[in-house]
Amino acid sequence: MSSTPSFAPLRNDTFLRACLRQATDHTPVWLMRQAGRYLPEYCATRAKAGSFMALATNVDYATEVTLQPLERYPLDAAILFSDILTVPDAMGLGLSFAQGEGPRFATAVRDEAAVAKLAVPDMDKLRYVFDAVTSIRKALDGRVPLIGFSGSPWTLACYMVEGAGSDDYRQVKTMLYSRPDLMHQILQVNADAVATYLNTQIDAGAQAVMIFDSWGGVLADGAFQQFSLAYTARVLAQLKRTGVDGKVVPRIVFTKGGGLWLEEMGQLDCDVLGLDWTVNLGKARALVGAHKALQGNIDPNVLFAPPAAIEAEVKKVLESFGTPHRAPAGQPDATGPTHIFNLGHGISQYTPPEHVAALVQAVHEHSRKMRK
Repeated sequence: MSSTPSFAPLRNDTFLRACLRQATDHTPVWLMRQAGRYLPEYCATRAKAGSFMALATNVDYATEVTLQPLERYPLDAAILFSDILTVPDAMGLGLSFAQGEGPRFATAVRDEAAVAKLAVPDMDKLRYVFDAVTSIRKALDGRVPLIGFSGSPWTLACYMVEGAGSDDYRQVKTMLYSRPDLMHQILQVNADAVATYLNTQIDAGAQAVMIFDSWGGVLADGAFQQFSLAYTARVLAQLKRTGVDGKVVPRIVFTKGGGLWLEEMGQLDCDVLGLDWTVNLGKARALVGAHKALQGNIDPNVLFAPPAAIEAEVKKVLESFGTPHRAPAGQPDATGPTHIFNLGHGISQYTPPEHVAALVQAVHEHSRKMRK
């Protein structure tokens, strides 16, 4: 027999139901970067680990920090603690994180020779990620579902060509416009690597997967469709549809700055579209149509306001989506428009943890009232 992991039955499936456009008794909520630097307990664990990579590559630490926000808040999903740059690191580019500096690669991919060396990495080099997925899923013990994730092919390419984060994307756009053939070569390898990576996370126990196209919004119209959207579609086409327990694994795509292209993103073969805070949920719902759940999209900086203001903004976001789908009598799995509450981007490290508690409570309470 194969060594397929077995897990406890899920006790709170609200998030997965909403992903699949089924009725729920409240709007589920989770937060991008919910396991992270705004929590003192995270900072303590990171200090113990000694560095970010030591934290991310240690199964016990990754499990511990993934569960930390769930000990504080009644969130409806957990997300794997990892980094989007694990895949290019496994390609041999030498990832490091200097304190307070963000990610950096020892080798940037800027010429034909460097591009020719790229290949889908051996997934054994990423075993620490898959072991963490299984460990977290076991530690959750059915409390909430676990989301696996990857950076999008384009977002990974930005880091690989720039060699680090960037303000102007000069290196990657120089390649895109002067040597589109090389750019396409990188993106093809990235797309196939991301698909293999996410499928291996699914095999390890991930119950939903998310593609973070964090830098899609920096592209010009036309270039976005050619260099980002097409390769996100290439990933989605290769993804497994069911997990180790035989249940459907929803696929979420989030493009920061992607509001301009919502109609085209609505054609992607995914279940959920994540939106940043510049988009009105009601308008997005009208544009995208009935075939996708929407996720988002409160401005993360709302969390610096006092709890009463946070509550007011939560209501605005929930009401901008409109009345959530309710199942007709006797048809609990009938589908309709659904919403997953989230931030429009990752939570800031300076966020007061008690403000997150106010947000989660407001989402649950107000969304229940909207269903009465």
